[in-house]
Amino acid sequence: MADVFVSYARSDKARVAPLVAAIEAQGWSVWWDPEIDPGQEFDRLIAAELKAAAAVLVVWTPDSVTSRWVRGEAREGADRGILVPVRFEGASLPIDARALHTTDLDDWGEDPRSPQVQEVLRAVGAIIKRDLGPKPAGASCDPVPSASATEPARIAICVLPFANMSGDPQQDYFNDGITEDIITELSRWRLLAVRSRSASFRYRGVAVDMKQVARDLNVRFILEGSVRRMGARIRINAQLIDSDSGSHIWAEKFDRDLAELFTVQDQVVQTIVSTLVGRVQASDFERVRRKPPASLAAYECVLKGNALSWDDPDGAAEAARLFEKAIEIDPGYGFPHALLASIWQAKWRDDPSGSDGALRKAFALAKRAVELDQNESTCFALLGWVELMRRSYDLALQHVGRAVEMNPNNQWNAADMGGILLYVGQAEEALAWFKRAKEIDPYFDEPWYWRSVGEAQMVLQRYQEALAAFDHPPGRTYRVAAFMAGCYARLADMDHARVSAAECLAMKRDFSIAHFMAKQPFKNRGDAASLAESLRMAGLPE
Repeated sequence: MADVFVSYARSDKARVAPLVAAIEAQGWSVWWDPEIDPGQEFDRLIAAELKAAAAVLVVWTPDSVTSRWVRGEAREGADRGILVPVRFEGASLPIDARALHTTDLDDWGEDPRSPQVQEVLRAVGAIIKRDLGPKPAGASCDPVPSASATEPARIAICVLPFANMSGDPQQDYFNDGITEDIITELSRWRLLAVRSRSASFRYRGVAVDMKQVARDLNVRFILEGSVRRMGARIRINAQLIDSDSGSHIWAEKFDRDLAELFTVQDQVVQTIVSTLVGRVQASDFERVRRKPPASLAAYECVLKGNALSWDDPDGAAEAARLFEKAIEIDPGYGFPHALLASIWQAKWRDDPSGSDGALRKAFALAKRAVELDQNESTCFALLGWVELMRRSYDLALQHVGRAVEMNPNNQWNAADMGGILLYVGQAEEALAWFKRAKEIDPYFDEPWYWRSVGEAQMVLQRYQEALAAFDHPPGRTYRVAAFMAGCYARLADMDHARVSAAECLAMKRDFSIAHFMAKQPFKNRGDAASLAESLRMAGLPE
């Protein structure tokens, strides 16, 4: 079986051959041109080679993007986390392939020393390297347990909430923020399968047995630590534990000025990545790290605002005030611009006046966030949502795809991609991305997530499945009540439809189908018309 499986259209064989030669020159075996007639034996051979390959290289061209075989092979490689995509002639990528970085090879000139091909070879080499290495007889292919079958070769790690040693419970938000930042920065590395905040924070404030944590979260490595804040000083203890042996493979104490907090966070992340993944160039860290704030006070405002519930009007108002204060303190800090944009977008969506002032404000903030920080995936994701509300569908997909590419281990990014696909007319694909978010974080139970799953099922006319999703989270909103009323009406359960409709109107007395649908950014008019008819059948006011 070969190291690299190359997926391409037969019509592109001539341009693929030099690329295969460049790969083989590295000493890797390639499966790409079997001398066998198509048929059942051919199908079995492809399946076997694809399954055994350490890396899958897909060659996107105007011909290959229309091939169901190439698309299927690419999807298999992406699901296993071993796909390396390249492109010729600026081929328009399939929607579910746009989230991965794709190298354009139009100008490579068949020169294996070209920067484009060197980038491809580095990517292939990194994937093959993690697949190789001595294993005991009978050992599984996975060097460490992984989060799911889609992550067979990644190193599983969780970051437990750093303990608050300051003696002041009011400082919990600060410790939690440090922990979340470390989780976020680690999750940018594709070779690490980092457990989510919601998974790790189940152990907040309780005595834990490390081996039990490892079993619960299916990880091998655990980072734990503590934070003590003392005036203008901060002391952070961190230690990395190998749960297989119970040994501490790295431990460090940082006693620094508070202003050096972000430097300490970077050092912790760099040490962990270098220890688990191997030698990594400093330039690689600089390439993926998000821009730190220039002010600790601005950072604290963001932490406090993020800790509030935005579903509550008072909580959203206070969060907006804190984000505005962060921007005032540090105008170059991109993250609070993005978070404030999200709040303004929500204001626009719930505003019955028809004014686009709030949406224009959200767009200006989201655009500025991306200008200020090109390495923060949340900034791109939130800009994608604002572009969706502006009906700029291609830009919405582009920005959220960039967010997924930057941080593929983030459940929010996967769910955001699902949300965008739902509205551009790809509800089935949206459900696949929602499923991916749950695979990344089995404890991902945000009300927005379940509402989006329900809405996708509703678009697909699976009303029972939609009701199950809508009924999942606590704290039902008027939007969910309206959707549920429509589902019950479609199922001819008018008693429950009337109850849900009344619940919607009790929460939003000025509800109207016209206003509600005006803020539903469906690209497909048929999807919008079907949803509006469901609400109409439930007796909600026009």
